[in-house]
Amino acid sequence: MSAQISIYHNPRCSKSRQTLALIQEQGIEPEVILYLQAPLDAKQLNSILKKLGISARELLRKGEQAYKTLNLANKDLSNSELVDAMISEPKLIERPIVIKGDQAVLGRPPENVNKLL
Repeated sequence: MSAQISIYHNPRCSKSRQTLALIQEQGIEPEVILYLQAPLDAKQLNSILKKLGISARELLRKGEQAYKTLNLANKDLSNSELVDAMISEPKLIERPIVIKGDQAVLGRPPENVNKLL
């Protein structure tokens, strides 16, 4: 049996919808996590970062208003401070994130998900 696939999904995001469609085209019905409605905690977000193999800064959506408002471009901010910002403002989290077992990819571009399928 293969590991369950989960997608941290924002239905309003075209890349997120395209990534979900790519997974479903493979006959896989992933666990869909609407992270804007059920915000992550620090443990969950740090686990996702570890699976992605990236820093918190690399997961930030730099175009969001909250990025500017919270001065997240400040290079002195620690990884945990950036994680806290993403927990308090989930829209700062780059999306979609697809997880299978202990591996994860960002669905940007959506075809990245093929690495897990």
